Amino acid sequence: MKVAFVTPEFDPLVRRTPLAEVAAALPRAMAEAGCEVAVFLPWTALFSSDKLEDFGPVGIVNAQDIDGRTSFRLHRGRIGKVTVYLFGHPQLFEGRNPYGGDDGPYTDNWRRYTVFARAVLESLSTISFEPEVIHCFDWATGILPLVQQLEFLDKRPDHPASKAGTYFQIHNIAMQGTFEREILPRLGLPYRVFQSIGGLEVAGKVNFLKAGTEFATVIGTHSPGHAERIQQQDRGYGLEDAFRRRSKELVGISNGIDYSAWDPATDPALPRNFSEKDKTLAGKAKCKTTLQGLLKLEPGARTPLAAMLGRFDADSGTEILAEILTTALERGVECVLMGSGRPDIHDRLKTIQTTFFSRCRVLEGYQAALAHQLLGAADMLLLPAHYNPGNALCAIGMRYGAVPIVYGSGGLEDYVVDCQKNARSGTGFHFSSYTGESLLDGVEAARKLYKSQDNWKQITGRCMRQDFSWNATAQEYLKAYRRVTRRTKR
Repeated sequence: MKVAFVTPEFDPLVRRTPLAEVAAALPRAMAEAGCEVAVFLPWTALFSSDKLEDFGPVGIVNAQDIDGRTSFRLHRGRIGKVTVYLFGHPQLFEGRNPYGGDDGPYTDNWRRYTVFARAVLESLSTISFEPEVIHCFDWATGILPLVQQLEFLDKRPDHPASKAGTYFQIHNIAMQGTFEREILPRLGLPYRVFQSIGGLEVAGKVNFLKAGTEFATVIGTHSPGHAERIQQQDRGYGLEDAFRRRSKELVGISNGIDYSAWDPATDPALPRNFSEKDKTLAGKAKCKTTLQGLLKLEPGARTPLAAMLGRFDADSGTEILAEILTTALERGVECVLMGSGRPDIHDRLKTIQTTFFSRCRVLEGYQAALAHQLLGAADMLLLPAHYNPGNALCAIGMRYGAVPIVYGSGGLEDYVVDCQKNARSGTGFHFSSYTGESLLDGVEAARKLYKSQDNWKQITGRCMRQDFSWNATAQEYLKAYRRVTRRTKR
């Protein structure tokens, strides 16, 4: 099967959000499963060609823009079995980030990603690639299924872009790409697509995520449970009706984890390797004492170490964590936070660090090697986000023996069995309402159970034995792609 992956990010070439890891790992897994895959990516300021083999120019691709046609410089490279195509445009993408800068999203994202979608579809004839499935990642590619239908299926049925079905993968439902309806004529799109039922209108605005949801052959999200929940009232971020209407084309597939990059048994960043076979968890204990020494934290195996990695903002749950962090530290929990984000939240966390210098550290930005060490050392992994668009960090943390504490309705409940409800098979802790008080209840439940080291080691072992590999995930995607091709042929 031939599959084209269209994405704004691709790790390690361009990484802005966790989408980059999924958008890179899935094509690799599908290539290993026997698919012929190609990745289509805009050439943005974050792009680095260091990891690409055989990188060089292919030619020029012309696409319709707001003022006529415009040209993209097309380059091609390779990572293993995956071919990657880079689309360079000096005004729209080069020198700019995938989505926005320090002041927020770019105001012309609607133009950037519509023209990119057209360029990708046009390029299929240039490179002589005829995919059976075009897999689109998140809102930035949501307009592609609509453009394909209007400008290729209806007008150019012999073009390679007209012979493919589309699979639209929703990574982060909270980020939807919304714009004023006045953009439609500028993009050359008819007003008839601006409708609530079967169109791309939500609350009076053009919504790129809804475009993908309405016009893709099959829609996917990151777990079976999540596919069910987003159809429920007030759980689909304003798109519940669309998800219910297209429920027969909606699938949920859990993302996999690249265990070759994240394996505590072989991780070179760890001071001592360990695995689920290490019943005493002596290797993990060594990682903990080493990190405590490195960060000048209070040493001690009896003190539970909680970690959080991610953005310091309201979406990640850092606000409610800041509300209860002082109380948790007073009760004997050590905490290390790694990330960046809103200055006010960062300053608040830094103030708490000053007060509890022996128990709290705030690490600025993302430091790759230290992130591995932090997960290897942590007893608990704090994942307090109101909505988690994927299971990657949770699954990686579990493989490293960091027991997750998650919001019970945030999207990770499919992966984390609550120890408070099921002591024999529990792999983490849920907090029930999205408040600081409820989060503190979850942390306190974990802290109390940590006092019984035998019970805690059992939970840690269960976490480390969970299998979220991409091999099993690839087989589920093959089934979904067959649904795409069956519907396309009909």
